[in-house]
Amino acid sequence: MDDIYRQYILEHYREPHNHGTLEHPTLSAADTNPLCGDRIAIELNVGDGDRVSEVRFSGRGCAISQATASMLTDRIEGATLDELRALTPNDIFEMLGVEIGPARQRCALLSLRVLHQGIQGPYTGRWDDDDEDEEDAPAP
Repeated sequence: MDDIYRQYILEHYREPHNHGTLEHPTLSAADTNPLCGDRIAIELNVGDGDRVSEVRFSGRGCAISQATASMLTDRIEGATLDELRALTPNDIFEMLGVEIGPARQRCALLSLRVLHQGIQGPYTGRWDDDDEDEEDAPAP
């Protein structure tokens, strides 16, 4: 089963969805993963009812960071800003469908961190390998 998900990740990496830029985005943010050099920028157009009407991402990096950004943009198009704020690292891991180690988790979570920065400022959840329980982490 993991092979199916790995293939899905590689497909998103090789042929990313929503890759590019928007001419006049409503919201945008960019960040890097300094440990491995991944870069992600996300741009949104937000329309009526605070719904995402268009989304694009750009960047470079490993297959996990780029594929996750592609998958995340598919998921958030049409969502409300409140729905975006409610996304958690667990949502990203479920979307990937495979277990990934701690070093790769940073790659996988980069696009979520960028998204949250774009809609509400820096992400306040757990982004490092400290001893804090996820239940104790502040909500995004």
